[in-house]
Amino acid sequence: MNDAGILKAPTWQAVGIARAHESAALHVLGQATYTDDIAEVQGTLHAALGLSTRAHATIRAIDLAHVRASAGVVAVYTALDIPGTNDCGPIIHDDPIFAPGLVQYVGQPIFIVVADTHDHARRAARLADITYDELPAILTPQAARAAQSYVLPPMRLARGDSQAAFARAPHKVKGELSVGGQEHFYLEGQIAYAIPKEDQGMLVLTSTQHPSEMQHVVAHALGLHSHHIVVECRRMGGAFGGKESQSALWCAAAAIAAARLKKPVKLRADRDDDMLITGKRHCFHYEYEVGYDDAGVILAAKVDMVTRAGYSADLSGPVATRAVCHFDNTYYLSDVEIRAACGKTNTQSNTAFRGFGGPQGAIAIEYVLDEIARNLQRDALDIRRLNYYGTSERNVTPYGQLVVDNVIHALTDELEISSDYRARRAQIDAFNASSPVLKKGLAFTPVKFGIAFNVTHLNQAGALVHVYVDGSILVNHGGTEMGQGINTKVMQVVAHELGVDMAHVRATATDTSKVANTSATAASTGADLNGKAAQDAARQIRERLAAYAVKLYGGAEEAVRFAFDTVYVNGHEVPFPELVQKAYLARTQLWSDGYYATPGLSWDPKTMSGRPFSYFAYGAAVAEVVVDTLTGEWKLLRADALYDAGRSLNPAIDIGQVEGAFIQGMGWLTTEELWWNAGGKLMTHAPSTYKIPGVSDCPEDFRVRLFDNGNVEDSIHRSKAVGEPPLLLPFSVFFAIRDAVSAVGNHQINPPLNAPATSEEILKAITAVLAHG
Repeated sequence: MNDAGILKAPTWQAVGIARAHESAALHVLGQATYTDDIAEVQGTLHAALGLSTRAHATIRAIDLAHVRASAGVVAVYTALDIPGTNDCGPIIHDDPIFAPGLVQYVGQPIFIVVADTHDHARRAARLADITYDELPAILTPQAARAAQSYVLPPMRLARGDSQAAFARAPHKVKGELSVGGQEHFYLEGQIAYAIPKEDQGMLVLTSTQHPSEMQHVVAHALGLHSHHIVVECRRMGGAFGGKESQSALWCAAAAIAAARLKKPVKLRADRDDDMLITGKRHCFHYEYEVGYDDAGVILAAKVDMVTRAGYSADLSGPVATRAVCHFDNTYYLSDVEIRAACGKTNTQSNTAFRGFGGPQGAIAIEYVLDEIARNLQRDALDIRRLNYYGTSERNVTPYGQLVVDNVIHALTDELEISSDYRARRAQIDAFNASSPVLKKGLAFTPVKFGIAFNVTHLNQAGALVHVYVDGSILVNHGGTEMGQGINTKVMQVVAHELGVDMAHVRATATDTSKVANTSATAASTGADLNGKAAQDAARQIRERLAAYAVKLYGGAEEAVRFAFDTVYVNGHEVPFPELVQKAYLARTQLWSDGYYATPGLSWDPKTMSGRPFSYFAYGAAVAEVVVDTLTGEWKLLRADALYDAGRSLNPAIDIGQVEGAFIQGMGWLTTEELWWNAGGKLMTHAPSTYKIPGVSDCPEDFRVRLFDNGNVEDSIHRSKAVGEPPLLLPFSVFFAIRDAVSAVGNHQINPPLNAPATSEEILKAITAVLAHG
């Protein structure tokens, strides 16, 4: 799609075009290097973690003699052997690396075994003799609420007078909803490889979204300064939020062992241990009440959310905050009260997951609108439209941010037509009328998703760009590559700025010794922040080269153009490498750092108000399903998705992200069930019991398009984020299933369907509908 060879310089571009992922060939050929693929240093040892078998207990006695005597074991370390701080919590310091005497969930690490092989370490870790004094365990968010057990104080956001608005509302809907959590199920599990260096230095090679946070955690655990620690990550085999804070345990544990032994130590989790130890997407339980008028316009809304935070705070506070800020989704709520609490439970400490609370906040209002439509016997799309934010009025969020870029009306119009929504609705009604067992369902759901970290200071990034004498270019930035294509996009930005083909640009591993104090690659800000920082660095080099070109050839600096691997200056066409060589000989600086901080952001956590988001990304989807009402089995027949990526930096990558997010979100809401037994052990800790979508679950008819819309904010080339917002698009699948279940009762009853909508859950909802018949 790049016609650079035949176009004139003014129309040349390296962004806004489809380019293959920079590591695509390496992925296909199996040559992409992940942390476990890095050649091991001589003398490398391998580690495994010894885990708690109780959900909540004090350790009365621990005997590690059999562990130490096991084949190949070199050392065993507990909390008493940590030279620095026994903590890996990202915000609140309530997350020990090794349990110091109190265990708070099944799977909590108590000690680390270091052995000559991975297998020896894993076998030895199972041999500990531990005596527990068990304590009462809290396992569900509802139980946490009943016990007033929270990891953080509950939060509240209110606007208007909801009590008075309820009093004048002619109709009300009230109920409860439960939405389950989700395992990240990244292909590459958690791993850290710690290699001691001279003068107390430590190199940690790891799979993480947040190298700087890992640097801090390791430094604190070893009782050292950050400059002693270098953390490097070339790529991850998936992360989805699960390697933002949760990789800290693995980095700290490996580094502690390596520092004690003064030998390299690799700690690599197998899938079962990974799932038993690490946190998931937060499950939510909601109690809601909404008042509305005869047309279906919401007049008052109240929701009380409680999450399963797990045993420690981790990132539960920011997750709950984002859930609160996304309860409105695309809808104006004049009088509203939103409460959220982070329930402390004796389960894994839940953490970031693609969407970071946004999906959990938005699905509640969608559930309510679905009920209002059924109560009024109206099409749910019509009710949604009535409640959309306006463009010149009804356009301020409950937290006080003005919605200045509202394109949801135009986007809805386009998708309604392209998906043939109305005709298909009529066809489905006709099908259901003549089909007693198989029922079809159809749903249209919209998305409005805020882009930025809620914590304002995290919205900053740095980058380094080097131009070598041969004209090749190296870029390093603070973002991390997890398959989402951030390196590809940053390389395109740099290539565009310097007017060269992307083949001349190379991105290197994220490294805390190159770009310091980086933020996590999260909140869908990776390309926005790091792209801008890299653009800033490349721009400085381009300006220096332009100034030098004018010295050589005359003309004005602002008239110099860089395109097609050529510099166009005052009638001359100079190959880029040639100008670079001359500039070097003239002692022109050919490298630069770049920096970017998102402007205009503010957030007051006490009043829960401000402008936390730089802009909003929009989208909508239509899903059609068929449900077997005798078995609860279902199939997605067709999905239409339209997503607002602004001026897409790379349409191929962005469409791929939308497709992947859709299927992942569908899994969360349908097949991926987390289940703990009465003793608090997670029983769905392997692919044999935890079911992510397979190829056969993808719809045969899957239509994904990007909405034509430039960002109103000065984002990188007016693009918009694409990592998290599309995960809300498969709300359409969940509500299509609910629509099909509703058809069993001729759409007279609101089915009590919880998520995930497994076959069992669907059958429960069908039974409830029939019971009202």
